[in-house]
Amino acid sequence: MASDPVRMDNPALDRLAESVYAAVVSDVCDRLGWRTRTMAPGLRVLSGSGVLIGFARAVRAEPVSRPPIRHYGAEIDLLDSLRPGEVVVADTGGSDDAFWGELFATAARARGARGVIVDGYVRDLVRLQAMDFGVHARGTRPADSLGRLSIVAGGMATVCGVEVRDGDLVVADADGVTVVPAEIAEQAIPLAVEKAAIESDARVLLQGGALLADAWQRYQVL
Repeated sequence: MASDPVRMDNPALDRLAESVYAAVVSDVCDRLGWRTRTMAPGLRVLSGSGVLIGFARAVRAEPVSRPPIRHYGAEIDLLDSLRPGEVVVADTGGSDDAFWGELFATAARARGARGVIVDGYVRDLVRLQAMDFGVHARGTRPADSLGRLSIVAGGMATVCGVEVRDGDLVVADADGVTVVPAEIAEQAIPLAVEKAAIESDARVLLQGGALLADAWQRYQVL
């Protein structure tokens, strides 16, 4: 697995989640020349409040027609090897069956993981919401993954049009998901914090009755 670009524990990620959000991080990626880092529309926030931020743990799953010899083998290996601060990011190969559920989330949280982003479906939604575990997915379906869907590869996945690698920084909220490549994350994080603060200043100016043209002239953000 690739090394993380910055070493941030969960408390530090919590603080960062109070400062930045998917849109401002997307703007910073644009500024740094990475203009295709926002996932295509289709995913929804199903569980979890606020901004979900963490380091990607990317996997690719595919539909299958029978259970593997070792039931849930690849999924167990994934969950048991998660590290604090990680977010599972999964391509499910177009499957309509549930890739994720309550017990997966319980195991992931116990390892210090922060959430999951699935180009596909999950189940146990009421329990996931009760946990306040961060889940971005296309929707829900009760059908279990066993014998229907299985992880076939890890380390990299293309999810909603964005290539995601282990260690990339994931920022997800109600607007969608932005993925910051690991190689620019250390540079992008302070720029995003700075831009979010500038936007807050511009907001205050506009709330006071300033013209939009004046706010743009002063802060160069919209």
